[in-house]
Amino acid sequence: MKPMITVHQLSKSFRSPLPAPEGPFRGLRTLMSRQYTEKEAVRGVNFSIAPGEFVGYIGPNGAGKSTTIKMLAGILHPTSGEVRIDGLNPHRDRRQVARRLGVLFGQRTQLWWDLPVRDSYDILAAMYGIDAERKDARINELADLLQLGEFMDTPVRKLSLGQRMRADLAAALLHDPDVLFLDEPTIGLDVVAKRSIREYLHSINIELGKTVLLTTHDMDDIEQLCSRVIVINRGTLGFDGTIDELRRRIGLPTLIRVTYRQAPVLPSAEINENATSLRLAEVDGRTLTAECNREAISAMEALRLLEQYGDIEDVHMEEPHFEDVIHTLY
Repeated sequence: MKPMITVHQLSKSFRSPLPAPEGPFRGLRTLMSRQYTEKEAVRGVNFSIAPGEFVGYIGPNGAGKSTTIKMLAGILHPTSGEVRIDGLNPHRDRRQVARRLGVLFGQRTQLWWDLPVRDSYDILAAMYGIDAERKDARINELADLLQLGEFMDTPVRKLSLGQRMRADLAAALLHDPDVLFLDEPTIGLDVVAKRSIREYLHSINIELGKTVLLTTHDMDDIEQLCSRVIVINRGTLGFDGTIDELRRRIGLPTLIRVTYRQAPVLPSAEINENATSLRLAEVDGRTLTAECNREAISAMEALRLLEQYGDIEDVHMEEPHFEDVIHTLY
């Protein structure tokens, strides 16, 4: 299958002026011989995204996420390397690529602050050259999907943050783009609003078949929405794969909590031959907690070892939290 997004050896450097040395004629020296320092924000990034994929693009602040997104959208020109959106170069083919892209920035809006939501859509439709019949059909479709009917005629400044985010999402989808770039789409939302936005994004990806690249610091967004995660740190990619593969790579232990019918009878010494794969962490009454390395030992093998301490009544397994995985990777 032909990739929808292709990034090859993408790099971006920024030049920053150095302060001029103190002394006479400082301003003149600055004018005639200004010196600069160069910072590489993105370095040798490679990845491709298939049509219909929902991919999380994550990293700490200053890692290069926003710089990458701006190069993908054609806002910034790369220092070297190339980008293709459905085979097109976003810098040379700006108009064609703009029609294939929808962009949502959680901290900014593309709606007109004092106008009703419907009027903003009319303006955006005119900008994209969408005829009246197609525009009305598209707005009705998005209004049903995102439940916009209750505030279509409300000025944007009077919307709640959750309503404004849904309205902005509809604006990004108005021209029916093939690709969505989402930057912090749930930032600042309460738990209920976050859940609603996630459900809408899932529907857009599954029902409408949109290719989505999501950047966020909310790991719940990544875990609940993305089939794949790309991690960037200090301008280079550190990981590209599924969430399960990322957990296995980090190697954080799975916690196994076993409740016995009676208080477990522990041996006087650890099971030394299994110390690297199964470690007894805590005993509290009838409950024993063990740390299990799933790469070295299966869950069934671990339970067989834990059976020697008594008759097992109940078992609970807890995988490492995704935030802990990401914190370890950073």
